Amino acid sequence: MMTDLAQHNRLWAELLVDELVRQDVGLFVVCPGSRSTPLALALARHHPERCLVHIDERGAAFAALGYARASGKPAAVVTTSGTAVANLMPAAVEARMDGVPLVLLTADRPPEARFTHANQTVDQVKVFGDAVVWAYEPPAPTPDADPAVMLTTAAAAVRYATHAGGGPVHLNLPFREPLTSDAPPLPVPAHLERRRADGLPYTANVAPTAFANAAPLVDALEGAKRGIVLVGPGGDAFQAHLIADRLGWPLLPDIRSGARLGPQPAVAAPFYDLALASDAFAAAHRPDAVLQLGGMPVSKRLLAFLADASPKTWAVVHPSPDRIDPAHRVTHRVVADPTLFASDLIGALDPQPHGDWLAAWRAASDAAGAELAAAYGDRPDLTEPGVARLVAQMLPEGEPLVVAASMPIRDLDQAAPVGGRSSWVVANRGASGIDGTVATAAGVARASEHGATLLIGDLALLHDLNALMLLRSGKRVVVVAVNNDGGGIFSMLPVAQHAPEVFERMFGTPHGLSFQRFAEGFGLDYWEVDAPIGLEAALRFAYSQDIGTVIEVKTDRAANAAVHRETLRRVVTAVDATVSGTTGDVPSPVRPPE
Repeated sequence: MMTDLAQHNRLWAELLVDELVRQDVGLFVVCPGSRSTPLALALARHHPERCLVHIDERGAAFAALGYARASGKPAAVVTTSGTAVANLMPAAVEARMDGVPLVLLTADRPPEARFTHANQTVDQVKVFGDAVVWAYEPPAPTPDADPAVMLTTAAAAVRYATHAGGGPVHLNLPFREPLTSDAPPLPVPAHLERRRADGLPYTANVAPTAFANAAPLVDALEGAKRGIVLVGPGGDAFQAHLIADRLGWPLLPDIRSGARLGPQPAVAAPFYDLALASDAFAAAHRPDAVLQLGGMPVSKRLLAFLADASPKTWAVVHPSPDRIDPAHRVTHRVVADPTLFASDLIGALDPQPHGDWLAAWRAASDAAGAELAAAYGDRPDLTEPGVARLVAQMLPEGEPLVVAASMPIRDLDQAAPVGGRSSWVVANRGASGIDGTVATAAGVARASEHGATLLIGDLALLHDLNALMLLRSGKRVVVVAVNNDGGGIFSMLPVAQHAPEVFERMFGTPHGLSFQRFAEGFGLDYWEVDAPIGLEAALRFAYSQDIGTVIEVKTDRAANAAVHRETLRRVVTAVDATVSGTTGDVPSPVRPPE
């Protein structure tokens, strides 16, 4: 009986992972542990090419999340029981907020061991609560139960992870001992083998393709006089461009949309965030309609502007039924794939002329972009926005850029140049935490043809140091670490002025560390640079290598805040001039950056 249980553990685990592969799960990040032995062996025996091993469950989950973001395929993480499971929560929260298809496979003790103080046994059932879109615990493998439950469970997990907005799912998998044996494997039951002989999934998941009647929304959009098209993460940049062109509206591309870097269409206003720092421009250009394709943008300034404008029509197109509406201003919620919806919408819209409304947005954006180029283009030193601009310019063709969720993503969104190579920007902005950023980049690189570049601050890198292990092999990751010795974003906020006596200890959190020994200890190349020419040289060399590289740029928090303020002042002056038609006095107050 004991050996029989080990054989059934093996059969059920192999059926589960094989069906997950057939359901297009592209990567399994495996953490070492005992109770998950049947799952680890099943993967090692049959799907080793889809396995990545990492010792830290928190980082492993973020690596899976990064792969899922970059590939569009579900990714899984495998853990043993106990506190290992709790370490998956940060990545689960991020995946839930951003609809990333993540499959959490947690091994567990059998039900009879729970609530008995059995070693490494905690209550793992529903442990993630609302952080997952679906949770299920199949029975522990036994000779009397039909193992088909593992096949239908795999299909259900992937369906919940990928359909109707998607997100993380949790399968809690109890196994009784013995977990393995030398006995030969059991044959797959005949009723399952016949269904699976063709190599197709046991249960096919068919995505909905129907397009809802959008006539009322079409009428609202065509009836608007001053509209904007906002393309966010998950939106279709090309289709958004076509819609904006047809309506004669400006296209506002968020940094994660795939439309912000690279060549810009004639309707684009890529520097909208800084343009809206001009009170004169914002007051004169309140829209009466917004069409938002995809999720929430990075720009807090834009969201505050739209909330204040309270447009008559604000339509959000997103596959998730979640309420994507923090300002409570959205008038139309379209639960659909943005690409499919946009394709049909283009055919339903009558072409409109490009007039003064579009020209004004473009002029303001161009003015802001010109001031950014002047502010950062010829500086001999490296400012933090200058680092973001240079990294964006130096990216190899097709290289994904992973960006930490605090200041780096804001600097890139505001200051990145346009007209160069197109690049896809990845950032964990669902919950906007800084944890797991290095591991996320490792997962993104795994799904990329070439590798990945990571732009990260010092605190986010310190938070995820052990994930540097993931950069020692596999796809090349170039880490550009901006080290301002603490939490740079806090220097931009009112607390820096309102509580100076406790600011450094409680918010600035200086650490006095360099990353050289950390990088070298993990077997990575290391550069320290202090000028644009040095960063360019380091990036060129790093992109020619097969191993990971850490490039450290040391900056000053106070100087960085001053650079942001001065650049914003110059931008507001230039944008105000586009409103007044002069280059004279500045009518707008300069507000602190958001």
